Amino acid sequence: QVQLVESGGGLVQAGGSLRLSCAASGRTFSQYSMGWFRQAPGKEREFVAAIIWRGKNTYEADYADSVRGRFTISRDNAKNTVYLQMNSLKPEDTAVYYCACKMRPPTSGTSDYSDPKYDYWGQGTQVIVSS
Repeated sequence: QVQLVESGGGLVQAGGSLRLSCAASGRTFSQYSMGWFRQAPGKEREFVAAIIWRGKNTYEADYADSVRGRFTISRDNAKNTVYLQMNSLKPEDTAVYYCACKMRPPTSGTSDYSDPKYDYWGQGTQVIVSS
C-alpha cells in the first residue's frame, strides 16, 4: 500500500507559477513511476506529466502537449517526493491536480503512463488560475 499526499495548490493569477508536491510512503519510492493528472469541473481526468522509472537511477519525463514547455516534473528520492513546477499558468489550467503512482517494469512503454490506470492515487489539490 502506497499513500500519496499532495500539497501546494492555491489561487494564482494568469501568468503566475505554482509548485505542487506529492509525498509518498514506501521503501522503494525510487522504483515508482509517478504521474500528475488533473480534472476540471465537468471534464474527464486528463494526463499532465509523468516521471518514469527506467532502471537504476534513470528516469524519463513525459508531458501532455497542453503543458509541455510550461510545466516541469521532478522528483527527490531522498524525500520520497515528486514535484510539478507550473509556470505561465493559464485559466484553463484550473483543476484539481492528482498525484498517482504506477509500479511497472522499467521497459514499459511511455504511452502506458498517460493512461489513468495507475495503482495508487492521492486525494488531490485544487489549483485555480484567475484571468
